[in-house]
Amino acid sequence: MKVLITGAAGQLGRALVQELAHRDWEVVVTDLAEMNITDWDAVWRTLADHRPHAVINAAAATRVDDLEADPDLAFKVNALGPRHLAVACRRLGLKLLHISTDYVFDGAKTAPYVEWDETRPQSVYGWSKWLGEKKVREQCPDHFLVRTAWLYGLPGPNFITAILGRARQGLALKVVDDQRGTPTSALALAPQLLALAETEAFGTYHATCQGEATWYEFARLILERAGLEAEVRPCKTGEFPRPARRPANSVLENRLLQLEGLDLMPFWQEAFHRFWDLHGEQL
Repeated sequence: MKVLITGAAGQLGRALVQELAHRDWEVVVTDLAEMNITDWDAVWRTLADHRPHAVINAAAATRVDDLEADPDLAFKVNALGPRHLAVACRRLGLKLLHISTDYVFDGAKTAPYVEWDETRPQSVYGWSKWLGEKKVREQCPDHFLVRTAWLYGLPGPNFITAILGRARQGLALKVVDDQRGTPTSALALAPQLLALAETEAFGTYHATCQGEATWYEFARLILERAGLEAEVRPCKTGEFPRPARRPANSVLENRLLQLEGLDLMPFWQEAFHRFWDLHGEQL
């Protein structure tokens, strides 16, 4: 199987490349320098030249607070870019696996979100990812739309690097304790995505690690594993205002993966410990 990865320099892209190194697949690695997904000509030329069996789109604009002031960037990268990929994949007969987010939901539901729950984005980032989903569905029938949440990996920056940075400076930490989600390791997500790409079970999926936590609970585990003693106290979202509104509930249930018998995601604590064992010294 031949797969092309976009956004290969990012956290998920690197995890995919690392996972594929252990498989007998041909891999085409692209990032902004090799193929800007917002450039239709570049997308068409690259996909037509390489003719992979599947494209995994790990490219995205994800600095959610910055995007509130730069919606054009959000919609170009997160909506028009996926549309270009979807059109090219349809014309060439390729599978497209596109990554989306919990931010397409408003976070008001008290139970975990399933794939068919109504979307209601609350931020520029959320709306841009929602539109990206819509364009992929419209333009490429052979698609996998995979929503994930609270993703972390190398090289960062991410929540783990932020917590470690402040703790190592001896700074007190206030961490939100009224937002719930599931910390999801890119190392755990990568094999799940490849397992989907091998099938023709096209559609929309949730893929996060199992279980749930608050940001405060996640921060406590990070500090414990790093052996750092730091003052950390829980706070409410209102005490830590940000330009982009966060969903209070980001817990996604991998319902359709489970129904398909394809759910490979471990519990979030197990995935974090594996990530730390492999990469803790680099953080």
